Amino acid sequence: MTDDDTPWEPPLAGTEIEHLIGALDRLRTTFLWKADGLDAAGLQARVGASSLTIGGLLKHLALVEDYTFMTKLTGKSIGAEWEAHDGSEGWEFVSAADDTPEQLYALWDGAVERSRARLEAALAEGGLDGLAHVSSSDGRRASLRRLVCDLIEEYGRHTGHADLLREAVDGRVGEDPPAGWRPMHSRSSA
Repeated sequence: MTDDDTPWEPPLAGTEIEHLIGALDRLRTTFLWKADGLDAAGLQARVGASSLTIGGLLKHLALVEDYTFMTKLTGKSIGAEWEAHDGSEGWEFVSAADDTPEQLYALWDGAVERSRARLEAALAEGGLDGLAHVSSSDGRRASLRRLVCDLIEEYGRHTGHADLLREAVDGRVGEDPPAGWRPMHSRSSA
């Protein structure tokens, strides 16, 4: 197996930035593998009493990507993609039922592409120690490192959810995509 077969693998020995970005990209890829190639019914499938769906997770993680590397990082609005957001908690999970698979995949792809560009620019400007706009109640500002770690945590949590949901849809299980896997729908290099 070569790195070309598993491009989502983080480096075995790299810098802190390479490891953090590698861990984030591996989780993004694993999440996408769990979400990829589903039709509307698969994206809206639920397990037990939970209202969680893979479609809802796609939209939620797209929102978190944009919110983290736009609003938290710079203090600016997250953008036109989110104009329909009514401000209610959980809106993205509920409203995903009204979106087509193509819309959900494109929304997630676009958010990841924007995040990668914003993160790259922020790293070039101040590295992981660079300060973000978001601050605590006592005025201490978060570092870029904290934002990256928060997004890693968010993907870790929701990739686990997606794993259970996908298994219920069609039996797909596993920690990582198989060697050579590429997304069926995605513009993003996962």
